Amino acid sequence: MRVLHVISEMGAGGAETLVAGMAGRGEEYGWVSAVASAGGFRADALAAAGTPVFPVPLARRSKTGVLKAAWAVRHAIKRFRPDVVLAHNVGASLVARLALAGRRRPLLTVFHGVAAADVPAAARILRRVSDRVVAVSPATADRLAAAGLDRLVVVRNAVFARPPVFGRAEVRASLGVPERTPVALCLARLEPQKRHDVLLDAWAAVGGDAVLWLAGDGSLRADLERRAAELGRRIEFLGTRTDVPDLLAAADVTVLTSDWEGLPLAVLESMAAGRPVVATDVGGVGEVLAGGGGLVVPPGDPAATAGALNTLLFDPAARAAAAADALRTVEREYDPHTVMKSYDELLRTALGGAR
Repeated sequence: MRVLHVISEMGAGGAETLVAGMAGRGEEYGWVSAVASAGGFRADALAAAGTPVFPVPLARRSKTGVLKAAWAVRHAIKRFRPDVVLAHNVGASLVARLALAGRRRPLLTVFHGVAAADVPAAARILRRVSDRVVAVSPATADRLAAAGLDRLVVVRNAVFARPPVFGRAEVRASLGVPERTPVALCLARLEPQKRHDVLLDAWAAVGGDAVLWLAGDGSLRADLERRAAELGRRIEFLGTRTDVPDLLAAADVTVLTSDWEGLPLAVLESMAAGRPVVATDVGGVGEVLAGGGGLVVPPGDPAATAGALNTLLFDPAARAAAAADALRTVEREYDPHTVMKSYDELLRTALGGAR
């Protein structure tokens, strides 16, 4: 089965992580995979491993941009000749549907999430362009269903774990952090959705000599750097990183203060590495952490976030218990094999129906 993934970019985000994992593991399930995107380090890694990668310009929400992107995806379809197209998120689905004009190929969408205000529009678009929509968490599916979208199925994200290259001591030494200093790590783009402003307000109330690592880049970086300088606390902006497993090995706790999410792979990656999570109770986060593995806090609440961080950073027993729960939860419920089997059945069923 020839599967073409269509996604806007292949950088450090959660959707990109899922695409890289699925394309990398697809051969085990009889897939021949390819990726059409605007590129990024994950696309480069797939290309180096032999996966066909087709360049697509970013649509950037303009009519001209969408048409140019659709033309590039149409070229990828002509070259790769997929049996089925798997588009990730709404914009990629619209582009893929335009690219498929006149061609009978099933188009499935993996919906990773949008802001609450954008859900009705997303449901309207997906109702018109997608043959089937996969939501990455039950909470995300519920929101789409409430907006009138049917043909929904839930396949929860999984962790396609990569082992660290360097150990805790080496990574900390490279970043100038002593072995016993508590470290919190935030894996998130520096964009409004992720609410780093809430995190920085919370960090002002975190005790001791703890260090906060912000791994990611984005449009808010300059503003956040100014705010961090005003706080006078140890906050390090690490930029976009390709060594997330190494950072997780060196951190004690991870934190995510988003206003909305689907099922964030940053949370699952943290748990798979045995790192407890402090995260806002949005999207599928509460479901993931229901069995332990960290602490959920209300969105937009710096005081609650600071309290949870202080607990997990400075209480070794609480941190160890949460880490053990995290590993058990991931092993039991977020296994890559289970996810790949689910997608394999979905894609083959869609392909059989189309034929």
